[in-house]
Amino acid sequence: MSAETPSRQLHLNLFVYPGGHHEAAWRHSASAAPDRLLDVRFYQDLARSAEAAAFDGVFFADGSALADNVRYASRFRLEPFTWLSAIAAATERVGLIGTASTTYSEPYNLARLFASLDHLSGGRAGWNIVTTGAPQAAGNFGLDAHPVHAERYERARDFLEAVGKLWDSWEDDALVADRHSGLFADTDRIHAVDHEGPLLKVRGPLNIPRSPQGRPVYVQAGSSEDGRAFAARYAEAVFTAHQTLRSGQDFYADIKKRAARLGRDPGRLLVLPGVSPFIASTEAGARRLHDEFNELTQPEYSLQLLHRLLGVRLTQEELDGPVPRELIDTDGERGNGSRFQLVLDIVEREQPTVRELLHRLAGARGHRVIAGTPEQVADQLQQWYEEGAADGFNVMPPWLPGGFGLFADHVVPLLRRRGLFREAYTGRTLREHYGLDRPSSRYAPPRSAAAVPVG
Repeated sequence: MSAETPSRQLHLNLFVYPGGHHEAAWRHSASAAPDRLLDVRFYQDLARSAEAAAFDGVFFADGSALADNVRYASRFRLEPFTWLSAIAAATERVGLIGTASTTYSEPYNLARLFASLDHLSGGRAGWNIVTTGAPQAAGNFGLDAHPVHAERYERARDFLEAVGKLWDSWEDDALVADRHSGLFADTDRIHAVDHEGPLLKVRGPLNIPRSPQGRPVYVQAGSSEDGRAFAARYAEAVFTAHQTLRSGQDFYADIKKRAARLGRDPGRLLVLPGVSPFIASTEAGARRLHDEFNELTQPEYSLQLLHRLLGVRLTQEELDGPVPRELIDTDGERGNGSRFQLVLDIVEREQPTVRELLHRLAGARGHRVIAGTPEQVADQLQQWYEEGAADGFNVMPPWLPGGFGLFADHVVPLLRRRGLFREAYTGRTLREHYGLDRPSSRYAPPRSAAAVPVG
């Protein structure tokens, strides 16, 4: 691989999943003891490690319901704003990206939460925007049924318009705090938003001044047709899953073209695929380590995951037979999901046995797993980055904390020597880490606007 310094540098997030991203991580002796997964100091230590490596951010996923397969894996969910607030108190620079659902949240409450996090962290908040795919969430919010895919995205678009107005409702100079005159806030610069969309109605204004970043960085993780259209219009970073370089390149080119057609600068929409690395001093050692984790998987858990992804119910007696492609229905609601298509592509491209497919999914639920030496991992990241498949990566350690320690200690220095990753932070906010402009309030006079809001 070339050692020449590129004109841009890649971006790296640490994607934290309780215990690690491999489904059997909690059973492996290298992983943290399960009781540490409810200890805030465990996560603060991880975030400090990410900050010491100058990572752009730490990313914390969330869901609105208990996972069906918690019987066999560490799939509980800590509430992300509480979690990120604890991380903010223990760090100074690393970005704080949390998941919140547009289906099961209200714009005003969520706008306050993110504005507060952005203020209290000094401008480090990022919002992973999800519409929630788990149908069992509906019953937790008084609904008889989970809204269908298209309806969830219609609400998400309306939601983004409403919260964007709320974050803009205070102009930057509305907070005066002039002790001499006694003027605390210039109410002429605080605006009722009076949002009336197809599904949502919000009066405003927000009851907190405009935050350091203006609004959190918009992150989005859906790669379906609706998800791509949504990302092209609103997202500033896209978290995505791909198994092959060609698939990554196709997605990268498509999402950038969509953004350009909407009048956006494609360079201000970052594509960050997930990668889950098993790292050892030799390739054989890395593969043995990967095999150790796969040997700890429990078929009942894995088959439940396969059913959730593909809608096919299989038994342990079928593990060593081929995946029955003819039983996979591509016409239903599940077929709209990007992860469904990713798994279906594996089935059609590789024709694996059921056991082989389950092991492919065990590492990171469809994200790309690499088993190799630090040099091999760095080579693959560099290839995807330089050949138009990624602007950076969500690093998804198979186990924690050691899986991340290996990456930070052995892969990051290689990326730096190749001129691909920063030696140290040059900014303080997540927007600055990502090279993104700070948007002006849509209510500010044109003369003071420094950037045009995206949504």
